[in-house]
Amino acid sequence: MEKLNYAALKKSGYAGYILEKAPEKVLQFGEGNFLRAFVDYWFDMSNEKAGWNGKCVLVQPIGGGLAKLINEQEGLYTLYLRGMENGEKVDRKRVISSVSRCLNPYDKEDFDAMMEVAVSDDLEYVASNTTEAGIVYDPACQLTDVPCSSFPGKLTQVLYKRWQAGKSGLVILSCELIDNNGKELQKCVNQYIDQWKLEAGFRKYVNEECTFCSTLVDRIVPGRIRDEAEVAQLEKENGYHDELLDVGEVFGVWNIEGPEWLAEKLPFKAAGLNCIVVPDVTPYKKRKVRILNGAHTGFVLGAYLGGFDIVRDCMHDNVVRGFMNKMLYEEVIPTLPLDKKDLEDFASAVQDRFNNPFVNHELMSISLNSTSKWRARNMPSFLEYTEKMGKLPTCLTMSFAAYIAFFSNDIQALTDKGLVCKRPKGNEYVCSDDRWALEFYYAHKDDSVEDLVHAVMTNGEMWGQDLTKIPGFETATVKNLKKIRTEGAVAAYASCL
Repeated sequence: MEKLNYAALKKSGYAGYILEKAPEKVLQFGEGNFLRAFVDYWFDMSNEKAGWNGKCVLVQPIGGGLAKLINEQEGLYTLYLRGMENGEKVDRKRVISSVSRCLNPYDKEDFDAMMEVAVSDDLEYVASNTTEAGIVYDPACQLTDVPCSSFPGKLTQVLYKRWQAGKSGLVILSCELIDNNGKELQKCVNQYIDQWKLEAGFRKYVNEECTFCSTLVDRIVPGRIRDEAEVAQLEKENGYHDELLDVGEVFGVWNIEGPEWLAEKLPFKAAGLNCIVVPDVTPYKKRKVRILNGAHTGFVLGAYLGGFDIVRDCMHDNVVRGFMNKMLYEEVIPTLPLDKKDLEDFASAVQDRFNNPFVNHELMSISLNSTSKWRARNMPSFLEYTEKMGKLPTCLTMSFAAYIAFFSNDIQALTDKGLVCKRPKGNEYVCSDDRWALEFYYAHKDDSVEDLVHAVMTNGEMWGQDLTKIPGFETATVKNLKKIRTEGAVAAYASCL
């Protein structure tokens, strides 16, 4: 079967939107599944819905990558967006044509090509997702490197070349999953300016004419379809072979921290996409962590003890789904600083996302490092609700007991792989967490419920405080843990409704 390119696509009879030629307006560091299912999709939609008329030049952030495959397919690839939307199953196919080419800057010819893009009058944006480890200052990098090994070093090279050519500043959209990603990237660039002793005029250009945006991205991207028979069937239907086929969930939101003028400059608003430009993305990160991530950590440990294995099945159970929704709508949302309808819409989308029929999200994979996750995702909602309402939040209090139950249920052994416990239905499972936390639970495996709860709640390393000082919390946790152990986690969740 012919490999996907513009000629093969025309032969296949594809009737969707395609833009073959347009100015290269984006220099994108990163060519992996996430960026292609998120950033390049957004610009592709902007071409169709807003007449943006632009292309993205991709850059491999490391020596090995997808440049050869992307160029062989002339930047084209098939994207499937799959999941639930407003309670309905969705499976959308789109061929993305917003990518022009991909450069490997570790090849001298492609490095020169990257620098040609750097000084182009068409260039407006830099986008990046070089993983959490990508935004790092490496003092070994030099201006004369071809290229610098670090992403911030490469970006400094690009910006310096552009400044030398007298070209306008760029908007930099950082998508790495770290706090203040744009600010951290800007800080690294300034460190290279210091190290390389570059001109004061360039420093002014970087910090006043370029706009470094911290952004919050939210879309689950599984990437590949692993079922070979399904891939073969799709290729038969499509009429071409696509080595870059990508899969993401339907839901997608991009919150960008930047000045007011950026909302009109970016094409996303005109394209009707779920993107807002705000002075501070912190409240939106808090929304994601407390609602989306907090929902996962809040219900999955008890649900696993209750016999469930994947998230979707939990959403088909009235008790577990009801427990999650009560926790979100009545206990978490009242503690958050955004518009109530916005928060409720986000929470409603969470239920659709968890009910994705195309993703088997295992509860045990979510259980990894639950001690730090409960502290970061659920504890703030618990504490703020308690302070604001003057009482304990019913579901979050039960969730804390379920956390303890998960790490203490019929402990069998402590091994190199983790803490081996036994589920009520008989099978063993392995808890994975910080070693000190696992050692703590193993040391307390023979404790009474009262002693175990007291030991957990007074462990400052776990929580950064003594939780027994919160009125009624210790008593409630003892009662809840006993209920989980005697009646089962699902019955315990039901008692909260």
